Amino acid sequence: MTAAASVADRTALRAQAETHLRALAGAAAVLREDQWTAIEALVTDRRRALVVQRTGWGKSAVYFVATALLRALGAGPTVIVSPLLALMRNQIAAAERAGIHAATINSTNTEEWRRTYDAVNSGGVDVLLLSPERLNNPDFRDNVMPHLAATCGLLVVDEAHCISDWGHDFRPDFRRLRTLLPELPDGIPVLATTATANSRVVDDVADVLGLGRDDDDVLVLRGSLDRESLHLGVLELPSTAHRLAWLADHLDELPGSGIIYTLTVAGSQEVADYLRERGLAVAAYSGQTEQTERLAAEDDLINNRVKALVATSALGMGFDKPDLGFVIHFGAPQSPIAYYQQVGRAGRAVDKAQVILLPGSEDQAIWDYFASVGFPREDQVRSALTALGTNGEPMSTGILETQVELSRSRLEAMLKVLDVDGAVRRVRGGWVATGQPWSYDAERYAKVAQVRRDEQQAMRDYIATGACRMRYLREQLDDPHATDCGRCDNCGGLALAAATSEQTVTAAMATLHRPGVPFDARRMWPTAMPGLGVDVRGKIGADDVAESGRAIARFTDLGFGQRVRSVLSPETPDAAIPDDLIAAAIKVLASWGWAQRPEVVVHVGSARRPLLVTDVAARLGTIGRLPHLGQVPHTGPSSRGRSNSAMRLRDVWGSYAVPDDLAAELDGRSVLLVDDYTDTGWTLTVVARLLRQAGAGAVYPFVLGVAG
Repeated sequence: MTAAASVADRTALRAQAETHLRALAGAAAVLREDQWTAIEALVTDRRRALVVQRTGWGKSAVYFVATALLRALGAGPTVIVSPLLALMRNQIAAAERAGIHAATINSTNTEEWRRTYDAVNSGGVDVLLLSPERLNNPDFRDNVMPHLAATCGLLVVDEAHCISDWGHDFRPDFRRLRTLLPELPDGIPVLATTATANSRVVDDVADVLGLGRDDDDVLVLRGSLDRESLHLGVLELPSTAHRLAWLADHLDELPGSGIIYTLTVAGSQEVADYLRERGLAVAAYSGQTEQTERLAAEDDLINNRVKALVATSALGMGFDKPDLGFVIHFGAPQSPIAYYQQVGRAGRAVDKAQVILLPGSEDQAIWDYFASVGFPREDQVRSALTALGTNGEPMSTGILETQVELSRSRLEAMLKVLDVDGAVRRVRGGWVATGQPWSYDAERYAKVAQVRRDEQQAMRDYIATGACRMRYLREQLDDPHATDCGRCDNCGGLALAAATSEQTVTAAMATLHRPGVPFDARRMWPTAMPGLGVDVRGKIGADDVAESGRAIARFTDLGFGQRVRSVLSPETPDAAIPDDLIAAAIKVLASWGWAQRPEVVVHVGSARRPLLVTDVAARLGTIGRLPHLGQVPHTGPSSRGRSNSAMRLRDVWGSYAVPDDLAAELDGRSVLLVDDYTDTGWTLTVVARLLRQAGAGAVYPFVLGVAG
């Protein structure tokens, strides 16, 4: 069917589309006019389209109905690129109900990949859902993707805002689509969808996808982003304890079941633990939750077996529960657009859903941390390109890490961007430089950083505004239809009681002031250390390794985390440990549950905080009646600022030595090893190894804080 298809043909096609929609969404379902416009453009006219519509509008219905129609016309399978594993599971089930056979290829089902490829090749799959990471897997990119590009009937890019580094959830793998689009045969329709794209992001997505190559060939559909069921409100409470207490006192009053979002993994666990202690049916959910536990938690929420999941953004765009009754944010996201994305999970199939923001004093510090891990400096990028170009052979990320001062996650993200830019290429065995010219777009990166700062200010303004909250969010998304909603707390449509009981606040304070965080000792040396002059590899010897350690708190913890972070801040002068933290340290030691109680105390020589670390060790020794044997002095250059394991280990290796008089006192005795904080863990690992080699028994690391 072509653009010249008759009116009768198009009328018959719409009737078929309505039939497929009813099979997908129920007997009462009727196509929206914009849904039909998009379907008609894809199926009849084989055009490219960008659809920006609110969550729950029915974007997935567009591509599933279009798939059914195209397959009936003899087209190949639809390929959907989506970052949403949860959505993939839901969409596969929905597609099956409509008679559409869908399959997925992602990191959680590797054992099924070959069967899926065979089913696609034999015509047994109508829809193939891919995670964006697959697009840059060398085997998939070189051996599978060319066939898919040549034979697919429709390409769909879901959550297309992830393509744009101006968007709130930029993912470099998505930009690989820029090289995929030219490989599609002429006449293959392309659909990009998102619920959260302002004008800047829309323009960037269009540029990346090639949608703007010819205005006559592009359909852009932007609808109203209002959600008539959502009632938005903000509660600014005096402290973290009051926010926890508010949840405990009011959670059961909220409609149905819902999501409580936190900004950090630690926060999700702490909030969930507290609410469970108060008798509330909740579960924690984050990217660190085991896959089976995540699936079980999602199912519990879908079937209302829990009141809420306390989740990070890992439970985000892809979670599909139409009757979600509320979304609460325990801490503010750093962007109103990201906030709109998350609150859009609520109220899709209910008349009223409550959306409540509980901002916290720690929000800015968390925002600052996320802002600090933006695109690397030019010298770091050049170091990577030089290393790849000099070596001549593929380099794994682990080996490259020994030559570039970036953490593994930042290094991998940078390489993905360079890959899309054509400067490097991922191959079997690692990465290679292509030799193509590459320029560092400092102006663009600076503008992206400024956009992030502007978004943070916009989020603060959202919290403070006395105007309509939904209108504010819609205007942030450049919604031309934005008007006052009449439903939010500022419009008078939602009244939130701020009261909390004194008993619940006291219980929350007790929970927050319960110190103690375990952390595991390092068990493996980083890859390729001999290349840095450190001749270690593989597992750390059983006679050299430290025991699991303890800290008062993580820096991101809701309670003591803020206190520890303030004491260890670079702006805080070196001084003796405050009494409240030594009291917390004593509680941690008292609850440790030693396999063998420490017999002596030793501290790590500190260039940053010699007074603090010495005082902690001395006071713990006095209180615990343990001899304080002194320090393992630091004799090398400071390693502060090194940001990956390999380089941190290189810098601390050889920078410590156990004095002879200290070694003479060890004599097989177990050691409490004290330092101020740990991040990569290599200082404690190296010093513990030296103590063991000097004659110590078990070594138990203790620090005030754990970074991250």
